[in-house]
Amino acid sequence: MPDGFIVPHGGGSKVGAAGLEVSAKVIADQARSASSFELTIWPGFDVGAHVHSRLEELFYIVEGELDLLAFEPRVRTATDWRLWESHTGERVIRGDPGTLMFVPLGCPHAFANPGTSPARVFFQAAPPGHERYFEGLGEILSGGGPPDHEAIAELRRRYDTEQITPLVPGRMPS
Repeated sequence: MPDGFIVPHGGGSKVGAAGLEVSAKVIADQARSASSFELTIWPGFDVGAHVHSRLEELFYIVEGELDLLAFEPRVRTATDWRLWESHTGERVIRGDPGTLMFVPLGCPHAFANPGTSPARVFFQAAPPGHERYFEGLGEILSGGGPPDHEAIAELRRRYDTEQITPLVPGRMPS
């Protein structure tokens, strides 16, 4: 029987740029069911509404606040997902510490930090391997200047992500 492992506070491989810092805690080489991460989401960061056909995700807010969406809207617009409404009248919510968002296969979802301080989130993606996406995103966003939306779109297509509204970088501290 294999041994488990402990990742201490501050441990894990880190990737970060343009408003999103990712610390990988459990990756595909270590688990069969899911990869686990700690995300720090800086003010102004908006992941953009998107959908996965082969990936389930779980987000648990540890610190700060996020605007959250996890439903199929009446109409998928390419503009502000915060204005979307579901067929049952559901709208975007403001989540605070202790809020959990589960995203099943095929469900449009998004998160953004509308506040003035960073938010911290425990994040799991199943099946494992999502760390490869974060590594690619870090490479694209680390160049400085405005993000290369075409490069991000290609990366997202490669990693089972249909982008609906654009990713918007946040404001990292200087």
